[in-house]
Amino acid sequence: QVQLVESGGGLVQAGGSLRLSCATSGRTESRYAMGWFRQTPGKEREFVASISWSGGITYYADSVKGRFTISRDNAKNTVYLQMNNLKPEDTAVYYCAARGSVWAAKTPDEYDYWGQGTQVTVSS
Repeated sequence: QVQLVESGGGLVQAGGSLRLSCATSGRTESRYAMGWFRQTPGKEREFVASISWSGGITYYADSVKGRFTISRDNAKNTVYLQMNNLKPEDTAVYYCAARGSVWAAKTPDEYDYWGQGTQVTVSS
């Protein structure tokens, strides 16, 4: 089992920045690719970004490309999502997810463990 805890969400004005963190615990000796997803009420969970275990491969949704950066520090068992130039449409609950594979993926069904989510609200 792997436990994931997100932090760093909050309220920010449009154009501002936030950095989300996801701390993992449990079977951290295994190698997990990680992802960030987001969800708003009444909508399906949406892919945001993902990163391979080594950190050498990253994927981004088109809507965040150039504004968000995913990274990881395996020594600290932590994954980050740096979000710059935030827009009101980025408002959502952001979830961290771990996948029992070294390879990153883009769909929620490919992930095995999920955090509880952290709210990000961007005001206009």
